[in-house]
Amino acid sequence: MGPLTDKYCIVGVGETPHMRPSNRTTLSMALEAVKNACADAGLDPHDIDGITSYTAMDSTSGMAIASCLGMRLNYQVDITGGGSSTEALIAHAVGLLEGGYCNTMVIFRSMNGRSGRRMGGQTPSGPMPPMPISGPEGLRQLQGFTTPAQSFGMSCMRYMRDYGLKAEQLGAISIAHRKHALLNPKSIMPNPITMEDYLSSRWVSKPFRLLDCCLETDVAAAIIITSRERAYDLNHPPVYIMGGTARTMADNPAWNYSRDEIHYVAGFYGRDRLFGMSGVTQDDVDITSSYDAFTFTTLIQLEAYGFVPRGEAGPYVAEGNIEIDNHRPNNLSGGHLSEGYTHGISMVIENVRQLRHRADDSCPDWKKGIHTYDRSKGCRQVKNANIAACLGWGMECMSSSTMLRR
Repeated sequence: MGPLTDKYCIVGVGETPHMRPSNRTTLSMALEAVKNACADAGLDPHDIDGITSYTAMDSTSGMAIASCLGMRLNYQVDITGGGSSTEALIAHAVGLLEGGYCNTMVIFRSMNGRSGRRMGGQTPSGPMPPMPISGPEGLRQLQGFTTPAQSFGMSCMRYMRDYGLKAEQLGAISIAHRKHALLNPKSIMPNPITMEDYLSSRWVSKPFRLLDCCLETDVAAAIIITSRERAYDLNHPPVYIMGGTARTMADNPAWNYSRDEIHYVAGFYGRDRLFGMSGVTQDDVDITSSYDAFTFTTLIQLEAYGFVPRGEAGPYVAEGNIEIDNHRPNNLSGGHLSEGYTHGISMVIENVRQLRHRADDSCPDWKKGIHTYDRSKGCRQVKNANIAACLGWGMECMSSSTMLRR
């Protein structure tokens, strides 16, 4: 294990509803999420002296949060980032707390990802102006790669060629995450889907159909981290941070789909550090979250982090292994495919609630103090969930991860 394993804990989580549209500012939503996380932990905003966030498209600053809530901060930074940012900022928080730069930190993300600027470059009034052509991304644009679906779709096509991945296997991921979303009252997707629904959904960019692609939502979410000693005095059992990685890079950042082995995305290079620091193996992990911008990003991460042998992720998901009550459930809130899109922070929040064994606080049986795990009543708590792996994804060449335990 690492020298900081279990020294710091997640003690509070909070979010706004997923909205389309919010008709709100990102500052307003961020304030709600931070206050909800404080209430969850049993802290006052004045107890927090460090704020970090990540920005992409529209967001708001930690300085604005501090000003509105009357905080006196010892540390504040907003980073540019995307899907690998939450786990990276958790590592960032652990280092800052250990170094004595602050005592209690909040990480937040706030975005109008539907009604504001969208990841494909759209705004409510139409397309964004073209970006300057520079670097590897500029070369992608010159070849017509202007959206994530086009870029990641090339990697998925390469994987299909190399390992015989079938569309139905990608569909199994979409269906599994939707099943989980139907147990989640926060999810914006209310209806189940079948394989027929998946296969008949319209093309977005081959090999991705509509149901391979994440949602676009307006939302804010927040996580509070502090020391183990302080955590014992707060509202919930602490969720311990065992270890992780922060923005691990692969060896070829520009053209992942042309590398010798498509298997070697960034998570492959980070997995030994994640498991070595945490002192566990893949077999010890009860639940996972894997960034599902697309069905394929979930599939390749499960393989890259060693939960599935190389080239076998397609059959693994098709057998139902990632569904609740099966081998190792994944994205139990419904993920970005079916709950709502938050650039990854909501997946960590769901794992925290699962590890507290309090994911069913809205289930009728839970309110009666009964733990039945009755899926027909909307209960989504996983039995004996004790260790969770949070797998972040920025792109093929960049990943972050966090291992949490009860």
